[in-house]
Amino acid sequence: MRIAMLAPPWIPVPPPRYGGIEAMIALLCEGLLARGHDVTLFAAPGSQSAAELRTLLPDAHDAAIEKARYEADHVARAFELIDAARASGAPYDVIHDHCGFTAFAMADRIDVPMVHTLHGPFTPDTSEFYECHARKARAVAISSYQRSAAPPSLRIAGVIPNPIEVRDWPYCEKGDYVLWLGRMTRVKGPQCAIAAARAADVPLVLAGPVQRGEEEFFAREIEPHVDADSVRYVGEVGGERKKNLVAGASALLMPIRWAEPFGIVMVEAMACGTPVIAFPEGAATEIVRDGVTGFLVADEDAMAEAVSAVDQINPAACRSHASGRYAVDAVAAAYSAVYAHAPDRYPRRRNQFARVAVPAS
Repeated sequence: MRIAMLAPPWIPVPPPRYGGIEAMIALLCEGLLARGHDVTLFAAPGSQSAAELRTLLPDAHDAAIEKARYEADHVARAFELIDAARASGAPYDVIHDHCGFTAFAMADRIDVPMVHTLHGPFTPDTSEFYECHARKARAVAISSYQRSAAPPSLRIAGVIPNPIEVRDWPYCEKGDYVLWLGRMTRVKGPQCAIAAARAADVPLVLAGPVQRGEEEFFAREIEPHVDADSVRYVGEVGGERKKNLVAGASALLMPIRWAEPFGIVMVEAMACGTPVIAFPEGAATEIVRDGVTGFLVADEDAMAEAVSAVDQINPAACRSHASGRYAVDAVAAAYSAVYAHAPDRYPRRRNQFARVAVPAS
């Protein structure tokens, strides 16, 4: 099939540091190309891919994530090129959208079927949005939990997790520290990780960006605990540094207090043979096999107890789990099946709008 892969305009593909959606898109493009598909990637400047690459805006906009102007501009330019491809006799078979809301809302304005991956949680506002525009495209959930929270009218083709290339993650001897990795925000639980690590009397490494609006939380609840020994903050990490940090940890702590729809960092840890200790929120209950790839615990005290029991977890079982349903080829195969049915079940509506009579002046 000929696939138009529509990435968000904010961060290059693959991401230089933080960027779970962009990392997923990079791997999916590789998997689709390996299966013989023809993929064009519409992405932010600075992107690299073996797929045909089209960058649409002059700059990436990582400091303006979700700003409507850039998303609308990015999507409109992509739609123009997709329409032009059809007019030239080389149409795309499907658009795979990861952009957020603009493309999904306008999917009935273009003559190519759309598949839309749901990367975010459902809130009252987003549920209302998807309820209104549900008929316009097929959606894919990234976890069963996310699917269960979707509006009933949203047409979800299936649950397909985000992929990982396990061979790209090191598998080595563990160090004496536990790791917390993510955005410095209360719902991600770095403050809970500090409490659990101190109760377990093990060193903790914190890694991740302090984004706009979270500076006060970091200064008040995290920074006072940081020292050179028991709690170390290493900032935002990416590339080999991130991989080595995850691989060397005795456990990854995931004390989240929100319904996270996926959480790729848990799968990345398992790929390194690193057990995951998580609160049972969102998709964590699907990703972590309690007692096999880590532990699901109720609170910081239970997390501290689990830290002392991580030697019961077989690192090989963690890596094997990540190598199964999260493998790039398995994810690419699942999306290929969704693409194949998109044109038949959801015909375009472009020419089905009623004409509105305009009164003569």
